[in-house]
Amino acid sequence: MIKNFKPRLYQETIFNSCTTNNTLIVLPTGLGKTNIFLMIAAFRLKQYPNSKILLIGPTKPLIDQYYYVFQKHFDIKEEDMNIFTGMIKPEKRAELWKKSKIIFSTPQGLENDIITKRIDLKEVSLLGVDEAHRAVGDYSYVFIVKEYEKKARFPRIIGMTASPGSNTEKIMEVCKNLFVEKVEIKTEKDGDVKPYIKEINVEWIQVELPHLFYKIISILKNCSKQRAKDLKSHGIVNQSLISKKDILITLGKLQGQIAKGNKSFELLKSISLLAEIIKVEHALELLETQGVKPLFFYMQNMIESSKHTKVKAVKNLVNDEEFKTAFEETEKLYSEGKKHSKLIKLVEIIKQNKNKKTIIFSQFRESATEITEELINNKFKAKTFVGQAKRRNSGLTQKKQKEMMDSFRNNEFNILVATSVAEEGLDIPLVDLVIFYEPIPSAIRTIQRRGRTGRQDKGKVIILMTKNTREEGYRWSSFHKEKRMNRILNNLKNKVQLFVKKDNNLNKYIKKEEQKEEIKVIIDFREKGSKLVKELINLGADIDLKSMNQGDFLLSKRVCVELKTQEDFVNSILDGRLLTQIKELKKNFEKPLLVIQGNQDIYSIRRIHPNAIKGMIATIAISYGIPLISTKDHIETASLFYVIAKREQIDKNREFYMHTDKKTMSLNEQQEYIISAFPGVGTVLARPLLEKFESIKNVINAPINKLMEIEKIGEIKAKRIKEIIEKKYKKN
Repeated sequence: MIKNFKPRLYQETIFNSCTTNNTLIVLPTGLGKTNIFLMIAAFRLKQYPNSKILLIGPTKPLIDQYYYVFQKHFDIKEEDMNIFTGMIKPEKRAELWKKSKIIFSTPQGLENDIITKRIDLKEVSLLGVDEAHRAVGDYSYVFIVKEYEKKARFPRIIGMTASPGSNTEKIMEVCKNLFVEKVEIKTEKDGDVKPYIKEINVEWIQVELPHLFYKIISILKNCSKQRAKDLKSHGIVNQSLISKKDILITLGKLQGQIAKGNKSFELLKSISLLAEIIKVEHALELLETQGVKPLFFYMQNMIESSKHTKVKAVKNLVNDEEFKTAFEETEKLYSEGKKHSKLIKLVEIIKQNKNKKTIIFSQFRESATEITEELINNKFKAKTFVGQAKRRNSGLTQKKQKEMMDSFRNNEFNILVATSVAEEGLDIPLVDLVIFYEPIPSAIRTIQRRGRTGRQDKGKVIILMTKNTREEGYRWSSFHKEKRMNRILNNLKNKVQLFVKKDNNLNKYIKKEEQKEEIKVIIDFREKGSKLVKELINLGADIDLKSMNQGDFLLSKRVCVELKTQEDFVNSILDGRLLTQIKELKKNFEKPLLVIQGNQDIYSIRRIHPNAIKGMIATIAISYGIPLISTKDHIETASLFYVIAKREQIDKNREFYMHTDKKTMSLNEQQEYIISAFPGVGTVLARPLLEKFESIKNVINAPINKLMEIEKIGEIKAKRIKEIIEKKYKKN
């Protein structure tokens, strides 16, 4: 199936591992990870001709890139390959899925398609996960891979990354989440890789901070020191100066105490002071690493937001005399057009390399815009490449991003000024020069940025750094993290480890085909994006998304749950929604339930008297007889729902059906809906009745002896059905 491509020795070696094991491929940027996946795809399709191949990546430009590689090197009809992104409607994706052999997709839309059952992973024989280091926490990769491993008949998972993580815990989490059985690592020093590595010359250029900036820095540092001293006086910290890491750890601890109900003045004041310190430290970072313009916009936005916000940290800081003085000095330098030394040095570098294809990476969007403007003013062809989020009209749609990358690739302009959106995976084969506008403390991002050059020829990287600022710390932080990552990878490479022991017997497949205890949960479709839904699926529940007029989760025909976060519970008391919802729940279900999720102190969420909350809880529990249950998070909530649903549907052998908005049902579903409402019928007997009598009218007109011809309908049940149909309705 492969054309116009001859694999390299290291690619063949990695391919061999991937044919028999779920594999994590760690390979330097630009060495053909996608081509290895292409080989595995051909192998799996030969093994399983009627199966599908799925390759997922984090961005649309990456997805387009995969498609072009397969289009160039894979012998397959064009209509058999399709791209799935958020730009394609879900209904269209469902249609394309059925007729596609190879699918390239971003993960978020695919995750929703799995939840809503628009697609079935059962026939996928190969799942590729690019930029696999993202497979941690709640990122969509994790859910997709779990579902694939559960449902696929012939599962094989391949993860691909240039940098899996800078510590053992992160790498192990990636391996666990991808069900990795083998890690294939190739470094630039390996003999079979070395011939294909192009030399990258890395040059650090240091600049002095403009002396005019020091006055503002001094004022802001005093502002931060004073707040640190106040924290010390409250007994929160032992030292007058604390690092950013210490600030965040301390803030987390204090918020934990608030959640437990401790709302002392000292505690609340300390949280506000920490929030102020964080804002001042960010202002300092902007000035030291980016310049006056980004700082001016940041402080100006804070002043504007202080006019309508209720956040005390913002109001206190804006009213602080030192902050006001710092803003006045910043505004003065901004109006005078004072530039950071790095911007001046950057223009000099570009002049020396004016004909080279260059990518300039900047941490901040405002700086990227400022850099582009400065380069254009100096007659260079430069454009800003940023993400989709709109901020001062600087966002780019996915369509615009693609157009810009095509223009850059075709040499219509030669300088791309980019934020982090361009760090991962973009195939720009002839970049001569990569410039870091600032060092970054992340090993993964440093490697990703550096890998944009040196793909087909020698490359050069220049990193700008301001002396005697936090940028020096960022430099060494990244250096040590990368060194540690390489050490960990070498240990993994030299020591064979199976991260997941796979069940290689037939029990796995028998279990997939024989779902003896299927637990069904009907969920209001507005909840489809919640973590709770994914957790229920992970537990093995069969999820059905419907439009529900009452409640959020239906666990049996008699148990319906209204789920509220603690904040929503309090808000619904204030706006009057809650009582209406509770009345409807009680009216329509035999066993309604209210679940309140969260681990805060519910009495401190809003300015509402505790007695109002207690009174509402008493009304719900006593007047309406509806139980209230508290859960701390979505994991505990999902576990509770699953246990209730299992108890209702399996242990108590109760029928399960839903009476919902008939507008969302097909004609068959509406007919089943009506018949299922008869006593003792439910969905189990509704279908046989309709199949025998062919219409609702015929079911209603059928005599008792004919009804009894249906299996599981005896004389008592038949008489109860006829009683409901024939007995006169009495007005209450």
